[in-house]
Amino acid sequence: MSAFNARAVRADVPQLQRVINGHPLTYLDTAASSLQPRAVIEAMSRYYELRHANVHRAVYQTAEEATAAYEGARDAVARFIHAPGGSGEVVFTKNATESFNLLAKSWGSAHLGSTDVVLVTEMEHHANIVPWFQLREQTGVEVRFIPVTDDYRLDLTNLDELMVGVKLVSVTGMSNVLGTINPVRELARVAHAHGALIAVDGAQSVAHSPTDVEELDVDFMLFTGHKMLGPTGIGVFWTHEAILAAMPPFLGGGGMIADVRTDGYVAADGPTRFEAGTPPIAEAVGLHAAIRYLEGLGVANIVDHEHGLTGDALTRLALEFEGRVRVIGPKDTEDRGGVISLDVEGVHPHDVAQVLDQFGVCVRPGHHCAKPLMRRFGLAATVRASYGPYSLARDTDVLIEALGHALKMFG
Repeated sequence: MSAFNARAVRADVPQLQRVINGHPLTYLDTAASSLQPRAVIEAMSRYYELRHANVHRAVYQTAEEATAAYEGARDAVARFIHAPGGSGEVVFTKNATESFNLLAKSWGSAHLGSTDVVLVTEMEHHANIVPWFQLREQTGVEVRFIPVTDDYRLDLTNLDELMVGVKLVSVTGMSNVLGTINPVRELARVAHAHGALIAVDGAQSVAHSPTDVEELDVDFMLFTGHKMLGPTGIGVFWTHEAILAAMPPFLGGGGMIADVRTDGYVAADGPTRFEAGTPPIAEAVGLHAAIRYLEGLGVANIVDHEHGLTGDALTRLALEFEGRVRVIGPKDTEDRGGVISLDVEGVHPHDVAQVLDQFGVCVRPGHHCAKPLMRRFGLAATVRASYGPYSLARDTDVLIEALGHALKMFG
């Protein structure tokens, strides 16, 4: 695709051809899970139809083809995030949550003790909080939080003080609730100046902004396929080869060993030491297809498109519902992605979402796996709308209309 065209992208996504409750589907839940273009679905189907076999085991032709397809996906991921060491730095997991558990239970268990600190933020997804609390139960590591300001940004006023004793800074690239894009490069600079490493939750950012792990100067990048037009069931854990080599295996079994004897085992080298058992082969094929599709669109073009939609939506929400619908997140588009969380006056988020569904609008009500952030702003839940490369201005039209209807119903 030579030029970005959201309508053409929309036509590529079969699910967007559906009609729900008499209305064309308006999908505004990309932050929870993106929709797959036909190219991804067809790539996975072709794999199952023509070359399904287990990988790294047999030598017959289809098994060799399956292995090549699986490792080709690893190459594609390395290229997409500009991994300096190539595919040998890319581990496949089943989602970003498993990637964070790998980080905490492998690297964390080996490198963090009771005198060490992990620094996270109040805006993190539970996937970047709970594994550190679990590690705290095991090793006594301290978990410390960077606060969030009233204008929904990280409060870095006392960052040097917060960094005392920190061995790892673990921060989201973009909040899945606020849409806030965090200053990852600056945080990496500060972390390294204090002798700490930095991990980034890229689940919300990798498909919505160009990602170069070398330029960002980060040590870990963790993300998932299903938020970047790919399938569910596959995630990515990236780190430098030297760090990976010093990490103990996370799971034990077949595929992750170099040798097993009656007196012990020797783990394999490289990413496979963390990929025990049969890996997500078809999902890797789908992720590879999603990356090719995103590269064809141009991630910078996606940024521009979603930036325009977000700015328009923020303006219209303020004009249409002044004082009745509050945006929980930055009110402008500076360092902000296409996630818009709403607090609708006098209406429970689940009630709002059910009304919106009658208009064919798909949004996410709830705490968005970010309860510390909800408590920070005195909320139990919000209604979240989120844009993708297939989103159109008409999606905002329908959202505005449906929100107006919800306010009339419950007003």
